[in-house]
Amino acid sequence: MFTLYYAPDTCALATMIAFKDAGLAAGDGYALRRVDFKRLEQRSPEYLAVNPKGRVPALVTPRGILTETPAMLAFLAQSFPQANLAPLDDPFAFADLQAFNSFLCSSLHIAHAHRMRAHRWVDEANTAAIKAMQDKVPDSVGACYDLIETGMLKGPWVMGETYTIADPYLFTIAQWLEQDGVDPARIPRIVDHRARMAARANVKAALAEENA
Repeated sequence: MFTLYYAPDTCALATMIAFKDAGLAAGDGYALRRVDFKRLEQRSPEYLAVNPKGRVPALVTPRGILTETPAMLAFLAQSFPQANLAPLDDPFAFADLQAFNSFLCSSLHIAHAHRMRAHRWVDEANTAAIKAMQDKVPDSVGACYDLIETGMLKGPWVMGETYTIADPYLFTIAQWLEQDGVDPARIPRIVDHRARMAARANVKAALAEENA
């Protein structure tokens, strides 16, 4: 049994989709615990005892607690190999998948976060710096999507012909691209991927759980 601490409209959705892709059912294979950002529950002593980083998601497993979405996705793929969510028998292909998910985590998501969480990098009183960071988001986020569009998205799924744990992760972050000021017309392959993901039954079910 796993417990996922999540908040709507965060990267936690990728793990929620992966639960279903792995064949797990809510209430049986996993439980969800919503963290209310409006009430700052992510900074509460109770939640910090789960994840000292004060962010979501956090995944409680029988072996301990995992944070960082790439780690959670890899854990689920390795824990449920029958679901074929990663090329576990090919070290290079698995590393290539991990490189993609790491790029989403360390580059694209960070660039996106500058739009509404610039205070992580500069003092809140430095309004000019905050505005400069926010103004840069369409360019910095757009540059990340350009790399994915032209060189990293193998198609039709992220890693090629086979669906993997990289697909729910890209889908989750790509939901925010318009808010980040990126013109969808410049990245048609990513937009097509997003639409095909949205049509999947497991994605629809995870989105319903996220917003319940």
